[in-house]
Amino acid sequence: MVLNAETISQQSLPKHIAIIMDGNGRWAQSRNRPRTYGHKKGVDSVRNAVQFCSNLGIESLTLFAFSSENWRRPEDEVSTLMELFLLVLTKEVKKLHKNNVKLTVVGDLKRFPTSLQERVNAAHQLTRENTGLQLNVAANYGGRWDITQAAQILAAQVAEGTLTPEQITEEEISKHLTMANQSELDLLIRTGGDYRISNFLLWQAAYAELYFTDTLWPDFDDEAFSEAIACYVSRERRFGCTGDQIKQLLAASKTTS
Repeated sequence: MVLNAETISQQSLPKHIAIIMDGNGRWAQSRNRPRTYGHKKGVDSVRNAVQFCSNLGIESLTLFAFSSENWRRPEDEVSTLMELFLLVLTKEVKKLHKNNVKLTVVGDLKRFPTSLQERVNAAHQLTRENTGLQLNVAANYGGRWDITQAAQILAAQVAEGTLTPEQITEEEISKHLTMANQSELDLLIRTGGDYRISNFLLWQAAYAELYFTDTLWPDFDDEAFSEAIACYVSRERRFGCTGDQIKQLLAASKTTS
């Protein structure tokens, strides 16, 4: 089969990509800078990934911004992550809205300051009618938490008598998970060189392709993303394409947008 932009875009590209953005701290330390500097630099890679996916016509992009385990990190690092989160919700959301991106923050937000929760709600309201890329930012999120909160909802329905235990199916559980109404997860990428998914999208990743790279998140550019997509395409459709072909598709989308 001859691969061209139309073939790749219609048949082969993943609809839903998730990324564990790892390596910010190590990237900074390798440059004799504090770990917090790496997190700030990582925001540039987030912008680039959002633009990349938007240009390729990816339906959903889910980014692991802050796990439920990240509270154990040094206080100054957690504080910086919160500040960056507020910055994104203050300054970046308008840009996302302008580019037709729909933003959803998923996770247990009750632990966050009230001011941050209010910003999250405002961002949801501003972008909820957008029809472009669905951007999910996982904050205070854990895969076990996601499954647990779905189980609690179903348990409450059983207790109320509106659901029987026999009616609890995989489909019923899926309805109550975060991102329930979005495409199935196709590709899970982890940067930074570790080979684990760290309690991220445990249910959703059941049939996803996994891609691990040594590239640290601040260095994850279009070329690195293209290689990840190319690897997915070769696995999923059983015919290969190159990172250069993905970049050609990206360039073609830019000229027509």
